[in-house]
Amino acid sequence: LGGLTLAVLAIWGLPRLLGGSDFFRVRRLEVRGLEHLQARVVAEAQPLDSVASVFDDLDPLRAAAESIPGLEQVSVGRRLPGTIVVTVREVPPVALVMRNRGLRMVGPHGRVLPFDPAFSAPDLPILRGEPDSAVTHLLARIREADPTFFGRVDLAYRKGPDVVLSADQRRYLFQPDSPAEVIRAVMLVEQDLTQRGRRWAELDGRF
Repeated sequence: LGGLTLAVLAIWGLPRLLGGSDFFRVRRLEVRGLEHLQARVVAEAQPLDSVASVFDDLDPLRAAAESIPGLEQVSVGRRLPGTIVVTVREVPPVALVMRNRGLRMVGPHGRVLPFDPAFSAPDLPILRGEPDSAVTHLLARIREADPTFFGRVDLAYRKGPDVVLSADQRRYLFQPDSPAEVIRAVMLVEQDLTQRGRRWAELDGRF
């Protein structure tokens, strides 16, 4: 019983005791996992002041980071003696769309992301017209099924119920819900035509 009491005091009492020490004041905020969002955006959102301790409750810091648009997962930890570590995972952009002030990134669900393309210079397809979740969902599926093909796509848009992609001045037609198997099958057809030296302008993966 005495040992258990000491353990409880060590777990709950020691951090509170040390939290008032200047040695454990937060002196550094480290942000990990960023590719498109600038670290200062995460840092400025954190409710830290000059007397914050690494032993303070981390839930407010986590909630503040989770409120930042463009982040889909956040974890917050501490590294003694004085560092808070915020690890994030961004919503992966799949395309670029033209806006009044220039290009903006778009996520898999068709929503514009608060990332500045000038900061990370991503090589992504351009969306024609307004963001369309049918197009962006297909682009996300293509990136998973065939990253090489995804890297070649330079333009994507909706045409009626279908999605049209442009790559290397050629067109590819897909249904919005085309599975990975169909995407890979179209790539096999393209590979076969190339190996046989056949010229073509459009591949139709809708049927």
